[in-house]
Amino acid sequence: MKIPRLLQAVLVLVGVYGGFVLVFDVILEQVIPSSLLNMYMFFVAAGTYMVFTFNEESTEQIVAPIKALVEDPSRKKIRNVVFVVLPLFFGLFTYQQMKPSFEAPLELRTIHPAPPAAVKVFGKRYNLLTLVNPYRKFEKEDPEKFDELVNEGGAVYIKNCQYCHGDKLDGKGPYAQGLNPVPLNFQDVGTIAQLQEAYLFWRISTGGPGLPKEATPWLSAMPVWEDFLTEDEIWKVILFLYDYTGYSPRSWEHE
Repeated sequence: MKIPRLLQAVLVLVGVYGGFVLVFDVILEQVIPSSLLNMYMFFVAAGTYMVFTFNEESTEQIVAPIKALVEDPSRKKIRNVVFVVLPLFFGLFTYQQMKPSFEAPLELRTIHPAPPAAVKVFGKRYNLLTLVNPYRKFEKEDPEKFDELVNEGGAVYIKNCQYCHGDKLDGKGPYAQGLNPVPLNFQDVGTIAQLQEAYLFWRISTGGPGLPKEATPWLSAMPVWEDFLTEDEIWKVILFLYDYTGYSPRSWEHE
């Protein structure tokens, strides 16, 4: 049985659309944006139309079923059904596309906001541009003492920080999945590897409540560690973070 040309064209369009969904959504797991998919299908439909109407005979084969449906008196019932169903279908489709969405708006926040020039913590005011880790010098001057400080920082981290940031500093602590935003992954090259120790001191000391306006919405569960840790403990934790991950802290100087 020969498949009508009009049905062939429809099957081609359905096949191409199904192929896009199968390859990208299922196999590659890379969803195509609807606007891009619509653009692809527009060109596919245009190409299919040109192929199936390349001469007068092909055009007649495509148009014949539609012409018969509209003009043949014996198909009055089918014609009436089609004329009712098609407007309803496209009306519903248009409504679904145009109706307002009640989803919560997308929240955009800066992950690493610009730090203030100075910060007041532990009863003192620090200039973040000149602030340095007082224990960093021992990395070269006294490696044995430096290792001891790193171990002390690790103990503070395990006791206070690993519940969220994980025992491997990968942001996968036991509490991590219950938080939004999730804790930072310190192993990622886009976190502490790009930051200065003074920046970490500011963020750890002031926590989520200390975030500037550009980091809104303030949903971070990071506590104000100034209320729980000493200044020395925070500096030691910072030593541990860089030592464990193998990264070196950035400086404020232009590189």
